[in-house]
Amino acid sequence: MVTKIKDKIKNLNIVIGCPIGCRYCYARNNCRRFHITEDFSKPEFFESKLRLFDAKKPGIFLLTGMSDLAYWREEWMQKVFEKAAATPQNTYLFLTKRPERLHIDVPLENLWFGVTVTQAAERGRIQALKNNVKARHYHVTFEPLSDGVGKVDLSGIDWVVVGTETGSCKGKISTEKSWAEGLAAQAAEKNIPVFMKEDLCGIVPESKMIQQFPEEFGL
Repeated sequence: MVTKIKDKIKNLNIVIGCPIGCRYCYARNNCRRFHITEDFSKPEFFESKLRLFDAKKPGIFLLTGMSDLAYWREEWMQKVFEKAAATPQNTYLFLTKRPERLHIDVPLENLWFGVTVTQAAERGRIQALKNNVKARHYHVTFEPLSDGVGKVDLSGIDWVVVGTETGSCKGKISTEKSWAEGLAAQAAEKNIPVFMKEDLCGIVPESKMIQQFPEEFGL
């Protein structure tokens, strides 16, 4: 049975908004549809959500489902990192498309910093992340995967996620089976766990779907 990643990793959108303007951005569309904030291009911090970190049951949370870490204010990061340090039972994941904007040194075991890479031209983001963020754990999300990407330097990466574009946005590019399987093979060479998102079903046969989580997640 194929696992939905959202059943294991919960979105906790403590910051909402991003100025990048990706064509395929579902978060921007949802924000407009449900009138969550006035202007999605201007990130807003919802500090009251920090209380949700205090749940006794350990959880794994993606904190950038509707934002990009590179556009968080320094004081927002500080408050989130301090709260993460006080709640070591939880695991917190962050993603960015602009790692060159970051200057972070937070060696907490429960913080995972990652980049989004959608095509070969963006491969440099992986090294930029490692250059600009000093952390215990790194991950890469290849989603929406829009070309073959090619050979990727996954040195020091602890988890790889692969997914395709969903919805019916104009200009939609569907991931090809060989692209997804090629990345999975590169990760396997380095013993890096790979998670193929459920959206790849129909592109990758269910029998070949790889859905692995890092051991540190305790899943």
